[in-house]
Amino acid sequence: MDLLPLTPSDVEGLPSGCRILGTRLSRQQLQAHLDAWRHRDSSFDLLLLLAATRTAEREGISAAGATAATRRLTALADAELLLQGPVQTRRWPLPPLPAGVSPALLSHVALQRLPMHPRVAALGLEHEATFPHLRLEGPDAGPARCVSTGRAMEHERVTKLWRQGMRLGAQLSRPLLLAECVPGGTTTAQAVLTGLGVPVKGLISGSARQPPQELKRLVVEQGLQRAQLPRCPSPQTVLAAVGDPFQAVAAGVLISARQPLLLGGGSQMAAVVALALASLPDPQRQALADRVLLGSTAWLAQETIPGDGLSALGCLLDEVGQRFGVSLAGMTSGVRFHTSRQPALRDYEDGFVKEGVGAGALLLLAQLQGHQNEALVEDCDRALDQLLASAVASEA
Repeated sequence: MDLLPLTPSDVEGLPSGCRILGTRLSRQQLQAHLDAWRHRDSSFDLLLLLAATRTAEREGISAAGATAATRRLTALADAELLLQGPVQTRRWPLPPLPAGVSPALLSHVALQRLPMHPRVAALGLEHEATFPHLRLEGPDAGPARCVSTGRAMEHERVTKLWRQGMRLGAQLSRPLLLAECVPGGTTTAQAVLTGLGVPVKGLISGSARQPPQELKRLVVEQGLQRAQLPRCPSPQTVLAAVGDPFQAVAAGVLISARQPLLLGGGSQMAAVVALALASLPDPQRQALADRVLLGSTAWLAQETIPGDGLSALGCLLDEVGQRFGVSLAGMTSGVRFHTSRQPALRDYEDGFVKEGVGAGALLLLAQLQGHQNEALVEDCDRALDQLLASAVASEA
């Protein structure tokens, strides 16, 4: 097999500005992923999983909202913006951010250009969603406990959510783009990956411009020490100790789906892939890897490992692949905001916000479907104009 590293010129049909993540791929594997997602006459499903973990309430651990109270509303506000757009009156206010604007705005812009059928599932949120959504568990389930407790969820809850995900995956009749919104989720991702034996030091990003690496490490170490995991823990055992509800459902989707899967995000999706791979026997693992493509933004992928300049996200995919004996594919959107007229969008270029709500994967899919970067940037500029105008109108 023709092994890597590949460059954009090696792959037919790679859109402008897109970047390949992972250095354990073959040209054939990556070409198959592209072919699955660029057919103009295809339709796709979008599943956005919203979930909550008390980990997000630790001071300084997440920038997905300025306070713990506002972070409890982030998932609802982002989902509502994705579904309804910047013009409609919305029930849930967007949480204040240090800079930039919610990536849900980017996701909404891309969604308008795509043949998608969006669905949203809400898991353990503090407040009931006021828009149509899937109910995968009872209304009193509540957020997962903080990672530091070492007992994030009851094992029974993990099992039920995993089975719910398997049902969703088995019902798919079209390729699925899977997205998430889980404040605090990069910390649960770090904990789960560590619990599964994947070396992640320096490879996990976050919503902050400068992710609080030391705080995340301490929280994860504390949780794993308290959990006292066995030497080779099952994925469900790791989830019960230090995971979140999104991860349980998403892993179930991955192992039962037979359609192509485009995973929108970074380390949180890498953790889900690791959970799914850990649950399968060795002979079935590469078949899963061949169905899965991780799609992210250029801003997240440009975060590098100090000293060697390699993409931290690309290296994380390689580490997960090496741990489970497979090759994993990742790709970034080529959309950048250097030329945007909106300061809040140009903030992305300075390391704020970066990714979320499937923004990278949706923008990538829009490019694969033939939409040009310049047009997508213009649409984002216009959508932000509308969002700002609607905010002014609501205050009047």
